[in-house]
Amino acid sequence: MTSTIAVVGGGIVGVALARALALRGDAVTVLEKEDRLARHQTGHNSGVVHAGLYYAPGSLKATLCTAGRAALRDYCAEKALPYRELGKLVVAVDASELPALAEIERRARANGVPDLRRLDDHGALSELEPHVAGVAAVHSPRTAVVDYAAVTEAMAQDVRAAGGTVLLGHEVTSLAVTGPGGRRASLVAGELAGTFDRVVVCAGLQSDVVARLVGADPSPRILPFRGEYWTLAPERASLVRGLVYPVPDPRFPFLGVHFTRGVYDAVHVGPNAVPALRREGYGWSQVSLRDTWGSLSWPGAWPLARRHWRMGVDEVGGSLLKPLYYRRARRFVPELRPSDLAERAASGVRAQAWARDGSLVDDFAVDQVGPVTLLRNAPSPAATSSLAIADHLIREHLT
Repeated sequence: MTSTIAVVGGGIVGVALARALALRGDAVTVLEKEDRLARHQTGHNSGVVHAGLYYAPGSLKATLCTAGRAALRDYCAEKALPYRELGKLVVAVDASELPALAEIERRARANGVPDLRRLDDHGALSELEPHVAGVAAVHSPRTAVVDYAAVTEAMAQDVRAAGGTVLLGHEVTSLAVTGPGGRRASLVAGELAGTFDRVVVCAGLQSDVVARLVGADPSPRILPFRGEYWTLAPERASLVRGLVYPVPDPRFPFLGVHFTRGVYDAVHVGPNAVPALRREGYGWSQVSLRDTWGSLSWPGAWPLARRHWRMGVDEVGGSLLKPLYYRRARRFVPELRPSDLAERAASGVRAQAWARDGSLVDDFAVDQVGPVTLLRNAPSPAATSSLAIADHLIREHLT
């Protein structure tokens, strides 16, 4: 039996879900508040298709990343979209990082990362990345890059071809459970006021705002973190052939500055991670007092600040002072010169979910309020996993 389903959010996860539902035969409507799809997280990342190196084995992150990478690769081939397996090196700069590198290797092998290789000397590393310094590395040759905005647009065309509707400029301002036994959901979005059998919220940076409309638990709340990038000067882009990542510090929730050659060959350095002063604040001048106060007044704000204030000071310093940012990047590429960071690239804002106790929610999280399904946290590798997330939501929540 055909169901009427509204999908709130026109990022890659929402559109991938709408596509899967439309192909199943449901009457699907995508509601996006912006004037184009992929306006925020989907269109402001480095385009990496992750292979599953970092994630705890058995977690949703790990299982959905593995399935999603394969599905995305096949989808790009089907639609003739660019998909480049440039490979990723996770580099230990000195011996102190070797235990953490060993843990990355253990997780990657447990997650079945294809063709993984450990490099235990600088010579082997230099064969892949001649300008990169380090004492050891893990190489993932199947890590790829794509254009996620182009992928999202292709999926939206699939939705329309299957009879679905994609509405831009339709911000959801009201959402409630209605009907006999609370089996349906009514919403208002722009000029549209309608009732649906099911509503699925994939609203990214606004996911907790939309969740509150239907009376869901305020936790987890979204804490926006801005990631800022520099672009390597074109004449120096040969310093990096593929993707060069640091060994993540387990004390901190972010990877740290790294080098990424994109699908169109520009090399980006970054991102850092600084608190955004607006949910969709892509620079220091973009401020929302409401969003900032909402973050500061959340019960988890001060526990989080006590735990990570040193990292916060360091990240803000790197944001404001180019020499600090440059010094972090130069650890991996000693030949890098300050002038090689030619210009700032477009920033992105990450929707980081955090709980009342100040802990950051690490895995995918889904809530259910009657006929309303709420994707409360969709962290990286959400774009990589988008097709697999769609299958998971349908299997677990939308049968």
